[in-house]
Amino acid sequence: MAKRDFYEVLGVERGASEAELKKAYRRLAMKHHPDRNPGDKAAEEAFKEANEAYEVLSDASKRAAYDQYGHAGVDPQMGAGAGAGYGGANFSDIFGDVFSDFFGGARGSSRGGAQRGSDLRYTLELDLEEAVRGTTVTIRVPTLVECKTCDGSGAKKGSSPVTCTTCGGIGQVRMQQGFFSVQQTCPRCHGSGKMISDPCGSCHGQGRVEEQKTLSVKVPPGVDTGDRIRLSGEGEAGAQGGPAGDLYVVVNVREHSIFQRDGKHLYCEVPISFADAALGGELEVPTLDGRVKLKIPEGTQTGKQFRLRGKGVAPVRGGAAGDLMCRVVVETPVNLSKRQREMLEEFRGTLQNDSSHSPRASGWFEGVKRFFGDL
Repeated sequence: MAKRDFYEVLGVERGASEAELKKAYRRLAMKHHPDRNPGDKAAEEAFKEANEAYEVLSDASKRAAYDQYGHAGVDPQMGAGAGAGYGGANFSDIFGDVFSDFFGGARGSSRGGAQRGSDLRYTLELDLEEAVRGTTVTIRVPTLVECKTCDGSGAKKGSSPVTCTTCGGIGQVRMQQGFFSVQQTCPRCHGSGKMISDPCGSCHGQGRVEEQKTLSVKVPPGVDTGDRIRLSGEGEAGAQGGPAGDLYVVVNVREHSIFQRDGKHLYCEVPISFADAALGGELEVPTLDGRVKLKIPEGTQTGKQFRLRGKGVAPVRGGAAGDLMCRVVVETPVNLSKRQREMLEEFRGTLQNDSSHSPRASGWFEGVKRFFGDL
């Protein structure tokens, strides 16, 4: 019986990419695999056919020969018997690649050994003044460091790790699953290829011990909540002699009693008296650099905002400093004396029937009248 075209078997175009070939083969192999179709000869033949087609088309040189000469261009006896009789394909190699996700195998995965240590995160709480001006702080970080007793080997002083008896030092073991086999990380040595028969008493064979590390962190001026400072090599020590990870110091700026920060700008509310708002005057307002004079014009209303240029924050990545925005809040006097009440009553009487002194109020009442008139 003549063989079908390999591209037709996999259901792909002749110019199909390697990824498309693998996807098509995965679909067919999962559908026709003998484990899923016990006793079904047709499924077994379809499985063999797909396996043979993929074995040829996934190999660049064989595919080129097949594209030029067809079935005659490839050896009909290609590796016969190597794949448990399935068309001569190297069954375990192909399935180690295609089905590694399903069976935990890792075809071509590197053996264990030196591994980079984990990165660490430390949240650094700062006052606004510290964040704006910059500072140097000392922190203590719990981390894993290399065991000094065994120099990170995990073996007792005077001894050394030995070759793993389970994997023979390879770091991986081959496991048979149904009709095919897959490679897995050795469960005994965890891929390192070594065993510790006489573990270190300090680290109990781990090669690392937990320790509080004291570090000095230089915080640049202008940092804000969410900014990160990276300390290279100050994370956890690596396993099996691998390099240490990094420590990321994440800044969190505490709330301030006076200022609110938005990027490089600062905002604050400035309460002023009824008299100062009406008559105008000069006030002292705080900044991060000290007090400054703020001139209040007469007739100032609540919500009026004054800009003090350059009194904000200089960004950590450079650029001009931001501004300080002062929002005025007119404060209603309380706890009035009898004389003060009399004076205010007299003052209120002078304002009656004269809307020129309260333009916002008169405009608002006119709007209310129109609203109810429309109803």
